[in-house]
Amino acid sequence: MIKYAVNLIKNTFHPLEVPESAHVEHGQLVLVRTEKGEEVAKVFIVNPLIAKAWEEKMPEPVPLIRPMSQKDMETLEEIKAAEEDAFKKCKELVAQHKLCMNLVQTKYTFDRRKITFYYTAPERVDFRALLKDLTQVFKRVRIDLRHIGVRDETSLLCGNGLCGRPFCCCTFLRKFDSINIKLAKDQGMPITPGKISGTCGRLLCCLNYEYKNYIDAAKDMPPIGSGVMTPDGLGRVCSLHFLSNEIAVKTEDGKIKNYKKDEIEMVDGDVNIDIDIQDTNLYQEQSDYNVDIKQLEDDRNSSTGNV
Repeated sequence: MIKYAVNLIKNTFHPLEVPESAHVEHGQLVLVRTEKGEEVAKVFIVNPLIAKAWEEKMPEPVPLIRPMSQKDMETLEEIKAAEEDAFKKCKELVAQHKLCMNLVQTKYTFDRRKITFYYTAPERVDFRALLKDLTQVFKRVRIDLRHIGVRDETSLLCGNGLCGRPFCCCTFLRKFDSINIKLAKDQGMPITPGKISGTCGRLLCCLNYEYKNYIDAAKDMPPIGSGVMTPDGLGRVCSLHFLSNEIAVKTEDGKIKNYKKDEIEMVDGDVNIDIDIQDTNLYQEQSDYNVDIKQLEDDRNSSTGNV
């Protein structure tokens, strides 16, 4: 039974292979060997239910090198300072070569045999001249220039979302699903960039979470613009309120009132009541923002899986 796991980049958990002679504790920093080299990671006790689930499809385990000593902790601080210095030097070279790329983060392996520069760019970048200069600055170290998407960038930098909780992409989300504006519209959300987009500048990942529930709820509701009979007479549906399970209807006297689904019945034929979809539709586009809504959708520069 797997007892321990470590938390690597993007909060991805991997089982930890601990030799019988070694002793580790929950929350302890340890040195592990990954495909990138030697890395520092935090130890977590694995819940028995998680361990059982991993028996069917186990993530790639990582071997323990040793628990972090006081000397290792001092080395780690030196590496962090070296990463900041490397970031500044690389950024200066990027500006010098006038490359259209945004440097995001710099990471050294613990043994300092490899340094990775994560960057975003709207198009393919010819960084051969940059790489040549980097090899002159960072000698006897393997250099990796890694292109990532804007959603990957946010998952690396971490932070809190509109909900006040840490970003999904740097806690539990392992794969970025495609997101388009239809998800927001079908859920009756106001199409305001500041309310439906994340720090990455793309649509919120959480728009996917409850989408199926909204679609299921919409199946039992009359379409917007359809004629219905209410306790107050004939009317036309103006908007749908999925969370409260109510339907906004404009009646013949010009008033708009909310009704429960079981309080109204659909009628055949046209109902001669004018409704202004622009005023009543919850997901109308806001003209106050000079933003092309399509730019918020997922595209090939959003995520690369190259972290």
